[in-house]
Amino acid sequence: MSVLYLCKGTCKRLHTIKKIFLLSDTHSYIDTAISRYASTADEVWHAGDIGSVEVTDTLAALSPQLRAVYGNIDDTSLRLRFPLDQVFEIEGLKVWITHIGGYPGRYSKRVKDLWPEIRPNLFICGHSHILKVIKDTKKQCLHLNPGAVGHHGFHQMRTALLFELSEGTVRNLEIIEFGKRGML
Repeated sequence: MSVLYLCKGTCKRLHTIKKIFLLSDTHSYIDTAISRYASTADEVWHAGDIGSVEVTDTLAALSPQLRAVYGNIDDTSLRLRFPLDQVFEIEGLKVWITHIGGYPGRYSKRVKDLWPEIRPNLFICGHSHILKVIKDTKKQCLHLNPGAVGHHGFHQMRTALLFELSEGTVRNLEIIEFGKRGML
């Protein structure tokens, strides 16, 4: 979505706002509630343990942009389609998405080793099935883990995140709850 300002007959772009739907650990599960959120976003980001290509095919059909990484349960078909890491810049932020990453103070060895090279403003991972939003003051970045939106795992509540990116900031962050795990 672009915000425009009309000035003497010409439009000048002031800034853009990107609405992001972030999910993880679908474990082959997608439903109409998840699809509804995906269809309202400018981009959908999946932080791994997708489970099946049907999940990402559905998400890609609903959103103008899908970014995903494979997780530890994902088979060869998903590993050939998606990378282990997504590193990109968007709306003034450097974003790093991976599946197994840890969290501030307890990052995985691989993440610690790669951090000096990547230096993200926004670090996203899944795997733990635990929703986390933590400002890492030591590394000067925001850490997001959307929890798990699928039904497989030990989590109690199925969760995802919805937020906006604009001018180098994450804003209007919402936790989306999809009900208890196992309640179909």
